[in-house]
Amino acid sequence: MKWFLLFVAALGLGLANADSSADSIESTYNYYRLPTSLRPQKYHLRILTLLENPEDLRFSGSVKILIEALENTRNITLHSKNLTIDESQITLRQIGGEGKKENCVSSTAVNPSHDFYILKTCQELLAGNTYELYMPFTADLNRQLEGYYRSSYKDPVANLTKWISVTQFEPASARLAFPCFDEPDFKAPFVVTLGYHKKYTGISNMPVKETKPHETLADYIWCEFQESVPMSTYLVAYSVNDFSHKPSTLPNSALFRTWARPNAIDQCDYAAEFGPKVLQYYEQFFGIKFPLPKIDQIAVPDFSAGAMENWGLVTYREIALLYSAAHSSLADKQRVASVVAHELAHQWFGNLVTMKWWTDLWLNEGFATYVASLGVENINPEWRSMEQESLSNLLTIFRRDALESSHPISRPIQMVSEISESFDQISYQKGSTVLRMMHLFLGEESFRSGLQAYLQKFSYKNAEQDNLWESLTQAAHKYRALPKSYDIKSIMDSWTLQTGYPVINVTRDYAARTAKLNQERYLLNTQVARAHRGGCWWVPLSYTTQAVQDFNNTAPKAWMECGKNGESLPKTIQDLPGPDQWVIFNTQLSTLYKVNYDAQNWKLLIETLTNGDFERIHVINRAQLIDDALYLAWTGEQDYEIAMRLIEYLQREREYLPWKSAFENLKRVGRIVRQTPDFEFFKRYMKKLILPIYEHLNGINDTFSAIPQQDQVLLKTMVVNWACQYQVGDCVPQALAYYRNWRAEANPDEKNPVPINVRSTVYCTSIKHGSDSDWEFLWTRYKKSNVAAEKRTILTALGCSREVWLLQRYLELTFDPKEAIRKQDSMWAFQAVAFNEVGFLLAKKYFMDNVDFIYKFYHPLTKDMSRLLSPLSEQVITLSDFNEFKDFVNNSRQSLKGLEQAIQQTLEIMLTNVQWKERNYHQMSRSIQQLL
Repeated sequence: MKWFLLFVAALGLGLANADSSADSIESTYNYYRLPTSLRPQKYHLRILTLLENPEDLRFSGSVKILIEALENTRNITLHSKNLTIDESQITLRQIGGEGKKENCVSSTAVNPSHDFYILKTCQELLAGNTYELYMPFTADLNRQLEGYYRSSYKDPVANLTKWISVTQFEPASARLAFPCFDEPDFKAPFVVTLGYHKKYTGISNMPVKETKPHETLADYIWCEFQESVPMSTYLVAYSVNDFSHKPSTLPNSALFRTWARPNAIDQCDYAAEFGPKVLQYYEQFFGIKFPLPKIDQIAVPDFSAGAMENWGLVTYREIALLYSAAHSSLADKQRVASVVAHELAHQWFGNLVTMKWWTDLWLNEGFATYVASLGVENINPEWRSMEQESLSNLLTIFRRDALESSHPISRPIQMVSEISESFDQISYQKGSTVLRMMHLFLGEESFRSGLQAYLQKFSYKNAEQDNLWESLTQAAHKYRALPKSYDIKSIMDSWTLQTGYPVINVTRDYAARTAKLNQERYLLNTQVARAHRGGCWWVPLSYTTQAVQDFNNTAPKAWMECGKNGESLPKTIQDLPGPDQWVIFNTQLSTLYKVNYDAQNWKLLIETLTNGDFERIHVINRAQLIDDALYLAWTGEQDYEIAMRLIEYLQREREYLPWKSAFENLKRVGRIVRQTPDFEFFKRYMKKLILPIYEHLNGINDTFSAIPQQDQVLLKTMVVNWACQYQVGDCVPQALAYYRNWRAEANPDEKNPVPINVRSTVYCTSIKHGSDSDWEFLWTRYKKSNVAAEKRTILTALGCSREVWLLQRYLELTFDPKEAIRKQDSMWAFQAVAFNEVGFLLAKKYFMDNVDFIYKFYHPLTKDMSRLLSPLSEQVITLSDFNEFKDFVNNSRQSLKGLEQAIQQTLEIMLTNVQWKERNYHQMSRSIQQLL
């Protein structure tokens, strides 16, 4: 398709450069990318922000853009959206090049479908000359959490609402704040000057250069910042606020500050300590110093993304930056570390080197996700977070990418709405997973040296994935990590340009001591004929045997290759052991594929797990065997009897990852089975499975401080949650006792006796089995809490009630802007109700009855709305309910605009549930009853 796009682009450029009248401009240039006849050289941006009157929060400003003409043209096409521009004040003059002539703008036009603002010039702009365009503009500080917008917080001392302003420009919202060439490939330096009342602070990407009084407004100042390095518009950032900050002290590094509202500044300590450490790790890992003189990170009360990597001014949701030892769990702390590490990795991957176009967004996000896990592992090895994150990503992608409606990592993008849809699990988690695969098959030296060469070559520029493959291929051949006949592009394109991942069928010939391997795409939808599954991946094959058990060697011993026409070539592995020894492929799950063995190999594996020395199998491979067996049983490639016999061994398992893998799978089955008469057997089975590990971990009792390994803390947190759900041991009565003790406290907001790591379970259990006043007590704690992580825990627990009227009331509170739940947090409340078996039907009905209202509530950030769909998709299990939802979708197209991808995936998951229930429900029920 590439040639076609180039052809359209050429056609478009021709039209844009044509000498057309102003009225026809609107209809002629309609290609989705900007013309390439002009390039910005520098922006001078001045913004005056008015925050004094809450009824009238707005800004006015001007931008002066120095523009170089690369081709002759009569039009200047740039982006502008929702800005009021006084056209009589626009000026244009030539400032460099041959024979300086007067120039001006004769007329303007807009193309709303691409946000183009088109200026027709009085004289032709000539190639090689430089021009200065000046444009003034005004707009309201919007409530939409994008562009230049407003946010607020409650000052508890003065009992006042305080307003601040902040930006969020990625992917395409700089155009809401000032007219600009709003595409990643149009990099230029920025000189930002902010005007505001002197009681506030102004911050931007760069350090302050100078401040001076405003020429006409009393008590207002102009604050000019130093000129930035060349950067894409989506990375420009500024904020006017009355926040406090915490400086970090680190020798020989950039000035590092962490900002938050004054009543939360004590929650900045952890991020202020962790941030500079991970920044220094990256400087050494990438071999390039952080290029700016300072970096700020700021916690914004209203924020739509998790965080945003603006160069030198990183913005965060409060939950992603703030940490309170008295209120936040270990999982909350790890989230802060992971998000900070992700955003700071972007300062190189994304900011210093940026993708040419959003097609390769994954180069930003997949890399930042993977490198962040290296950074966190380096600073906190005791967390074993590299293993946890790798497995968590794999489990996510094994599910998401087994849908026909998934998409490739690198995907063509033509509309702004499509860019937003790309910020998903495929770009982040699958991107990260295939980079980990490459790191493991290349080895440390080649991987690092290839990355460093790439970053140096494209610093302050834009690149595509092929540029990265080139640098890595050179390094791989230099360090002999790949045969000369192999290149990274052929291997990695098979993972980034096609959707899905393979299942590799391993059929052993025990007499000949060989195994025959073939691959096909793994799909959850079993109605897709084998012939249509297709696809071929270059797969690095690592494996080990029962005798050798070398799980540390993740280097490939062989490769599955693809033919010239992309067909998959079968592979035979020689020199395997005899019929009394198992083989395990995909050491430490180094590559994204599932493995299905012949019955004898499964039997040998089950024997070792249930009766043998199971701990000699690497913990990640134990998690893999559980996940593969349960998935293959789900899709019918394997018998449920084998899967259920395999997970019986869990009664001996004491590690976090295999349990996580099992619970993820059993959760999905449980959500279906709990709507059926045989749930009693499933419940009894779960109790039997969980009791030994629950008792081993001392139940729900507060023994966390005595647990040396951090991942055991996570294991206990997770097991207790499941134990209370299935009423194992003393879990429920103990949880209720903790909650009663909390309610008895004279000052429950100051003193909370519930152990931090089990608060989510204790709260949920107590609301589920509690009274109306238990619910009211927790809702009051929510409104009084000052800690974002605690607020989210409470929000989720409030949805655990079994009272229909309370759940109905909670749904209405969730979408009421006058209530205490911020828009960005509404989905947690909705999901909590919808995942509750009593709340599911209420939430589904609420969504379907109020879809127009919900769409307007989230617009234009429809991404958050798409997150309301997952609890619905997981629990529809009958054909009639599936058809009802399909009809609803067809009748509500207008209110589901921008959610096309999410809707497709929702319908497909519903369909796979219906299939599972028809095909597997009785078989699984029988297997469980045999085990009881």
